[in-house]
Amino acid sequence: MNAEPRRRRAADRAAHKGPAAIPQLTANHVRNPYPPMRLLSGDQVEAIHEASLHILENFGIEMMSARALDLFARAGAKVDPATQTVFIDRGLVAQALATTQSTYTLTPRNPAHSVPLGGDAINFTLVAGPPNVHDMERGRRSGNMADYRDLVRLAQHFNCITMLGNQVCAPVELPANSRHLDTYFANLTLTDKSFHVSAIGAGRALDGISMMAIARGLTLDQMRDDPAVTTIISVNSPRRFDDMMSDGLIAMAEHGQSVAVTPFTLMGAMSPVTLAGALAQQNAEALAGIVLTQLVRPGAPVMYGAFTSNVDMRSGAPAFGTPENTKANIASGQLARRYNLPYRTTPGSASNAADAQGAYETMMALWGAVLGHGNLVYHAAGWQEGGLTASYEKFIIDVELIQHMMEFLKPIEVNEGELALDALERVPTGGHFFGDPHTLERYSTAFYQPLLSNWQNYESWQEAGSLDSTARATKVWKKALDEYVEPAMDEGVREELEAYVAKRKEEIGDGEP
Repeated sequence: MNAEPRRRRAADRAAHKGPAAIPQLTANHVRNPYPPMRLLSGDQVEAIHEASLHILENFGIEMMSARALDLFARAGAKVDPATQTVFIDRGLVAQALATTQSTYTLTPRNPAHSVPLGGDAINFTLVAGPPNVHDMERGRRSGNMADYRDLVRLAQHFNCITMLGNQVCAPVELPANSRHLDTYFANLTLTDKSFHVSAIGAGRALDGISMMAIARGLTLDQMRDDPAVTTIISVNSPRRFDDMMSDGLIAMAEHGQSVAVTPFTLMGAMSPVTLAGALAQQNAEALAGIVLTQLVRPGAPVMYGAFTSNVDMRSGAPAFGTPENTKANIASGQLARRYNLPYRTTPGSASNAADAQGAYETMMALWGAVLGHGNLVYHAAGWQEGGLTASYEKFIIDVELIQHMMEFLKPIEVNEGELALDALERVPTGGHFFGDPHTLERYSTAFYQPLLSNWQNYESWQEAGSLDSTARATKVWKKALDEYVEPAMDEGVREELEAYVAKRKEEIGDGEP
């Protein structure tokens, strides 16, 4: 492949950025310096913990993978081969939790974009998994590789997006059994950030691990103790780990890569209608997967994942960004801290459009993620239609919300300069601070500068076209793609990645990866 035109285009875009580049916060590791919110008392957390152990010991978890059943049996768990059910006693749970890590870091090909997980770290990811894409100019359409690449470029361009999820949209024009290779290649060449690999079976997981190792110039053995990628293991609630997810989990843990075990518990459908019951089920399912990672490899990096919301009891449709969802995000953080584990959570919306509903539902759930001290805020930008669509405009709206949160998380400074007694003495009663030296020294950086909000008066806003936030978001994402600069990659590394993709596609053929 000829790299010169690609480099020229990137250089041209960089040269034309000019002073009017989209305002955004600088790239840095975001920390949450405030105490986590507690909705549950200590006794209530323990009651949910005990209920979870009761579920594991008496009701069991279905493990459809032969390897997973064997690992549990070898560890002393009671296994019913006929029903593929594992009964996990509390001693085995405690033993596994004793070997987990409370914090760890994912390091992609650019170490400046490392992803610290655990403690007070907070990271935001691109939406993952939608089969559809939407923007206001081209409408709703099936996912495709051109949109995939553009959405990945947006994630690279905006500093607040820490890492990529698993396939921002499904490129349906490509073969389902090998398209993960094309998306991994796009992730690694169009960005230098970490990403989520697919764990639908061991093959897809190993391909993602291997390609990241190539990009970093490491062997698989070297990366085993220096993780770079993560995956989400989705539990088929209630209480089922399918064979593909289980085998993907095992492959990730064997190679020392991060796993976020995440039950998808919709209250009233896949879990009890009560929040306490849903949390007990979620906790039991999460613990089962966490135990499995440690049976594979003690010390394997693992996150406590939570995705508990409710359904519309009139239609059965999933709802997100509800008060119940927000409370679950906070309470799940308490459970994650009960086990001293990093915490993955999610904001979301059921809105079919990048509109006010999409914004307020996302912000509601985002507050739950932040107050609950989520370490990995998954699907943070671009989620629309309950996760069925990746939206360009919603991505920009979400970037604005995330940046608001980042600015909110900066502690208030109280010192001589900030107290401004000299300015207060200079400005007379009834005067103003616009021209005071204290203001003039700070005005350009004193406040958050939005990339989407419009603060014009009504008449000026009318003269500028009366654009609402969604229409303005269209202009922003188009400008961001114009500003995007592809991160440099050594041509030898690119060629090695291309060769890997070609070889694996030949091996896969029409079969499973």
